Amino acid sequence: MMATAATLPRGRAALLEKKPDDVVIAYAKRTAMGRAKKGQFKDVPVDEMLHGLFQAALKEAKLDAAKIEDICVGTCHPPSPLYVSRAAALAAGIPDHVPISTVNRLCSSGLMAIRSIAQAIQAGEISLGLAVGVESMSLNPRPTPDVTDAVAVNQQAYDCIQPMGWTSEMVAQGYMVSRQKQDEYALISHTRALEATKAGRFSDEIIPIEIRGKTFASDDTIRPSVSAEGLAALKPVFPDWGDASTTAGNASGIGDGAALCVLATRARAEQEGLPVLAKYVGVAVVGVEPRFMGIAPVFAVPKVLDAYGLSNEEIDLYEINEAFASQFAYCVEELMIPLEKINPNGGSIALTHPLGMTGVRQVVTGLAELRRRNGDLLLTSMCIGSGMGAAGIFVNEVRPTQAKL
Repeated sequence: MMATAATLPRGRAALLEKKPDDVVIAYAKRTAMGRAKKGQFKDVPVDEMLHGLFQAALKEAKLDAAKIEDICVGTCHPPSPLYVSRAAALAAGIPDHVPISTVNRLCSSGLMAIRSIAQAIQAGEISLGLAVGVESMSLNPRPTPDVTDAVAVNQQAYDCIQPMGWTSEMVAQGYMVSRQKQDEYALISHTRALEATKAGRFSDEIIPIEIRGKTFASDDTIRPSVSAEGLAALKPVFPDWGDASTTAGNASGIGDGAALCVLATRARAEQEGLPVLAKYVGVAVVGVEPRFMGIAPVFAVPKVLDAYGLSNEEIDLYEINEAFASQFAYCVEELMIPLEKINPNGGSIALTHPLGMTGVRQVVTGLAELRRRNGDLLLTSMCIGSGMGAAGIFVNEVRPTQAKL
């Protein structure tokens, strides 16, 4: 029976309890990411990327594909997304009795895929499923939304279909986030991502996939020589909007990639001999004024914390999507999150932001880092195009082996 608001577990101690009907994550990996139009996946369609990911993940997870009860794929802009996702699953050897769906809530689509499978498990409809996030921004860039004059005459309706760069400038102007502050936060992201790459930390979360006889195992999106001076010298990419403070260096990259989680009840995972990496707690979704889309985590994060009786200090690690440095800086400071707790390996400004992938990628990245830190609670959040936001909470269940005496 699905929990209601009155029966949700509340407080850190309650969330750390282990029960047979918990929704757990038994596998969580991502592909490498590629720069849109120029990177390693620039000619790889979504179906081919999914095909490679399904094949590699099922093999590495040692999961019998015939036992999968449902799949949900978060993706935004490929034409006929359900058809290509279903075709990729079948071609990867997933039997035809396994159903599949797709979900599009823009930047949170991957997280919504996780929520969809988790809620199906909580409802007792299934006990084992896959949640996937994928996007090829090289081959399927954001289409320009088109609405009728009767709709566009409404100011909020008009605002909600504007380019995301415009919303970045509206946040920077409306909340007085200076170009200097944006560049400072961007430099932190670039620096952390480069350090994580050099230390080999992303190898913990990337699964190599093979496409057309070539293996893809590392990101090509991280720039090695970003400096404060270099960021300051960049010209605005939206000179006609707001204060024109958004640049190619302080905005999320446009990229390609995919990520996947295996979810099950704890009892089913144990029955199948699958490891339990983490526990799914829950997700909250909010709406905000469309022109200030980027500030949505300021509302989504408190909503999910309140639902489960937590304070922000009790969260061990945050992964908050860096759509633009303007909104990211505002959210971090408004939520009063210590910088050491947030995006320690860089975020989308440095790594890139394949829209449908990001919601799963943040969970994969966050859980890998929690394991290294021996922490308990992960909170992920992101703003969402058109004026929404989402946040989710997960519990790490993997502890490092004890050091030898």
